[in-house]
Amino acid sequence: MESKISAHTKKELVEALKVQYRKSSKMEKTQILNQFIKVSGYHRKHAIRLLTTGKNSDHNDSSKIIKSRRIYNEAVKEALIILWEAADRICGKRLKAILPSLIDSMQRHGHLNLDAEVKKQLLKVSAATIDRLLFPIRDRSQSRRKKRRIKKVGNQIPVRTFNDWNDPNPGYLEIDFVVHGGGLISGSLIYTLVSTDISSGWTEFIPLLAREQSLVVEGLKAIFQQIPFPVLGIDSDNDSAFINETLLAFSREYNIEFTRSRAYHKNDRAWIEQKNGAIIRKMVGHDRFSGVIACKALANLYKATRLYVNYFQPSFKLREKTRDGSKYKRTYEPPSTACDKLLKHPLVNDQIKENLRSQRQQLDPIKLLHNIRQSQSTLSAIASADCSKQSPQRDSLEQFLSQLPQLWREGEVRPTHQGKTSKPRHWRSRKDPYEGVWYEVLDWLGQEPDITAKDLLKKLQHKYPGRFTDGQLRTLQRRVKEWRKIMARELIYGCTEQ
Repeated sequence: MESKISAHTKKELVEALKVQYRKSSKMEKTQILNQFIKVSGYHRKHAIRLLTTGKNSDHNDSSKIIKSRRIYNEAVKEALIILWEAADRICGKRLKAILPSLIDSMQRHGHLNLDAEVKKQLLKVSAATIDRLLFPIRDRSQSRRKKRRIKKVGNQIPVRTFNDWNDPNPGYLEIDFVVHGGGLISGSLIYTLVSTDISSGWTEFIPLLAREQSLVVEGLKAIFQQIPFPVLGIDSDNDSAFINETLLAFSREYNIEFTRSRAYHKNDRAWIEQKNGAIIRKMVGHDRFSGVIACKALANLYKATRLYVNYFQPSFKLREKTRDGSKYKRTYEPPSTACDKLLKHPLVNDQIKENLRSQRQQLDPIKLLHNIRQSQSTLSAIASADCSKQSPQRDSLEQFLSQLPQLWREGEVRPTHQGKTSKPRHWRSRKDPYEGVWYEVLDWLGQEPDITAKDLLKKLQHKYPGRFTDGQLRTLQRRVKEWRKIMARELIYGCTEQ
C-alpha cells in the first residue's frame, strides 16, 4: 500500500537511514528495508537503490537530469533528408561517398545554403549514422507504399471458399489465367483469360498478349459482351493481375461482386480449374506461344470453340458428395450443355432463352469442328520449330465430313496434340565394340555356320583378354542373326536363279 507522505519527507527519511543502512549487518538491513518500504511505499528494488546510492528518482528531482549525448542536431538531420531525396533515396554508404560533391553542386546552383557548422558535421558523419538518422523516414515511406498497394486492396476483397457458393444463380463467374509457356514461364508469353459460370458451366475465353491488369479489364469487358446473361460477380485467385486497384474499381463501376479464393486451396476454384484442362488444354495443347500472330491464331480458334463447347458439348455437374468411411460417393446430374442448363433455369428471363434458341438453330456443329481443326493446324505450324514445315492443308467442309468415318484409324486427330514425326536413325549412339575384329567373326562363321554367338564371344575373350565383356553378348547375337538372314536370302535367290 502506497504511503501518502510528501516527497520532501521521503527525501529526509532517505538521508537519515542511508548511513545507518550501510553500517548495519545483513539482518539489520532487512529490518530497516522492510520498515522503509512500509512507510514510503517504494518498490523493494527502488528502496535498496536509494539507501545504497542515495539518488532519488522522483520526477521533481534535479539529480535525474542527464546531459544529452546528441551530436547531430535537427538542422543536420533536415539537411541530410534533403540530400537523401536529391540522391534518389540511396543507401547510407553510397550517400556518404557522394555527399561532398553533392553539397558543393547544390550550393553552387543555389539549391542549398548550409551553415558552416552544419556542413562540417555533414561531411564527417559516418554511413552507419546516416542510416540510423534516416531509418524512421525511410521505413515510414516504404510501409505506406506497401499498405497502399497490397494490404489495402486485399483487405477490401472478401474471401469465398468452395462451400460458400450454395448453388448460385447464373451470373457468378470464376476467372483464371492459362499460360502458354510450353513448360517455361520466362519471356514474352500469351495468356488465356478464362471465365466460367458456376451455375450453368458457360465458359468464355480470350487470349492476352501479356498478364497485365489493364488488359485484364479489357478482356473482361469483351467476355461480358459475349456472355448471354448479365454478370453478377467474379471470383479470382490471389494473382496480382487480379488483386489490384484497377480491377477493384472496375467491379465497383459495373456493380459486380468481387471475391477471391484462399491461397493454396485449388478446390475453392474447382469449376474454373476443370475447364482449364477440359477445354483450353484440350483445344490448344501445351506448346509455347508468343507474339501477335500466335495471339490472332488463338483468337480464331476460340471464336469457334466457345460456340462449339457451350452449345454442343454436354458436361456433368456434381449434385451431392457423401463420405462413407475412407471413400467418397459422388452423385451427378444428367449431362447437359451450358445452353440447356440456362434454358431450364427458372431465373433466366424469356428473352435470353429465346436468343439462345435462335443462335443454336443457326449453328452447324460440323462446320464449327472443321474451323477448330483448321485453327489447330495453324497453331501447330506456329509452334513447330521445323522451319521447313509446310503450311497446313485447307480441306473443304465436304472433304472433312467424308473423312469423319475413318479418322479413328489415325489415332490423335487434334494437330495441337500430335507428336513430332521421328526420323529414322542412321547413326550410332556409341562406338562399335566389334570394330576391327568383325572380319575374324565372319571367318569363324564361314568355317562353322552353326556356331552360337556365346561361343564366338568366348573365342574373342580368349584371344583379346580384357577387351570384351559378357554384357556385349546381346550386340553380338543381333549381328549374327542379321548375318544368317543375309546368307539365307542369298541361298534362296541362288536356288531361284538355277
